[in-house]
Amino acid sequence: MERRFFYGWYLKCQDSGQTLAVIPAIHQNGRKTTCSIQVITEDGAWTADFSARAFRRDGKEILIGRNRFGPEGFRLAVDVPGLCIQGRLYFGPLTPLKYDIMGPFSLVPFLECRHSVWSMHHSVSGTVWVNGRNYTFRNGNGYWEGDSGRSFPRKYIWTQCRFSGGSLLLSVADIPLAGFRFQGIIAVVLWHGREHRLATYLGARVVRLRKGAVRVVQGDMVLEAELLESTGKALKAPVEGGMVRTIHESAACRARYRFRKGGRTLFAFETDRASFEYEYPWR
Repeated sequence: MERRFFYGWYLKCQDSGQTLAVIPAIHQNGRKTTCSIQVITEDGAWTADFSARAFRRDGKEILIGRNRFGPEGFRLAVDVPGLCIQGRLYFGPLTPLKYDIMGPFSLVPFLECRHSVWSMHHSVSGTVWVNGRNYTFRNGNGYWEGDSGRSFPRKYIWTQCRFSGGSLLLSVADIPLAGFRFQGIIAVVLWHGREHRLATYLGARVVRLRKGAVRVVQGDMVLEAELLESTGKALKAPVEGGMVRTIHESAACRARYRFRKGGRTLFAFETDRASFEYEYPWR
């Protein structure tokens, strides 16, 4: 039986003026296996493709050719048509979640896509050159997550933002399982060192989803996110292991967030540093 899968990381680095996200991945569509490195900034997105032989795991690190990614940071050395990128970024101590973001769904076989969060925030320092542009971070902010499976959900929202006092992640997706479909929710709000989690397996539900805005309710918690101005750049995403789908990510865009718990608003703010993918019909 031909195997169809993908496995990739998303490593985002940001400060008040620059955003750089790097996505190393391996993907197999039937008998063909390839790997890639995607790079996205406020100004553009680029893909470097590699043969399967370039990919290997070394403990907690991924290596693709001369490029290395792991808990201590990443080193980039890519020179292909349209993309020349060189440099190294160093990570400070990571901030992992208390337990797997998938909860009990981590034990369910044959899921279309599995999500992981390696660090909600960490410091970033170093310099990377992308097509001649300098990206230098001095005590910048980092975020690290991953995905694996066969395909990205056909419809989903994903947003992530680091802000004063905290960091948040929210994803709502159309999930197929055993012949049915349901709306899956995973969200984490890290606020002054305390982790608040909203998820389908904890009773979370979507009460609004339209025109770039989503509201999720779970018990006495309400999390809202709204895309105010898209700066979407095209990225490749997997379908049955093949990187044939085009999605659009705004690596740094205007968005609005609000989080309430126990009838009290813990934070409400607007930012131009949000990352957002809105792959639902805009209605």
